Amino acid sequence: MTDDPTKEATDERQLIERSVEGESSAFGRLYDRYLEKIYRFVFFKVGHREEAEDLTQQVFTSAWENIQGFREQGLPISSWLYKIARNRIIDHYRTKKTHTPLERIPEEIAHLTEDMEDMDKKILLERIYTSLHTLTDEQQEIIVLRFIEEFSHKEIAAAMDKQEVAVRVLQHRAIKNLKKTLEDQLAQHD
Repeated sequence: MTDDPTKEATDERQLIERSVEGESSAFGRLYDRYLEKIYRFVFFKVGHREEAEDLTQQVFTSAWENIQGFREQGLPISSWLYKIARNRIIDHYRTKKTHTPLERIPEEIAHLTEDMEDMDKKILLERIYTSLHTLTDEQQEIIVLRFIEEFSHKEIAAAMDKQEVAVRVLQHRAIKNLKKTLEDQLAQHD
């Protein structure tokens, strides 16, 4: 990736066009660009490495099989990939009927805190992470997409099939609920 967002967007458009024409190496570059982000999103939702790997592979297989139907609507292809991932996760839970709580995932975020020298920051991150389970599934998705994946509200709306204003409302509620949960946790530890 480059530091020039305009060049990066042009490169991505060219990769998409070449992928639509059936060039697997172009799609491979898109795969390399988004694999880690899609995997992380899926993992946050399913909580098991093997399931996340399988679902992530399904996302990219589905994307490759349906790339000819992709229509750019002013959003990066990542919004489309997240939408596919979200649908795969929904299908996964429909067939599985169990849900892995987010609090089983802290060991997987260890890499996020490896560089943190300040123990207070590590503890806070772990508290935030474990508090996510108090949110609805939609609120969790919005928090992950907005603050971890750094999506815009417009991109989140496209990925979740929602209006942008609905995304903003859900984000506001999610932050409010998360803040309340964290305050309650801190009050219990004092």
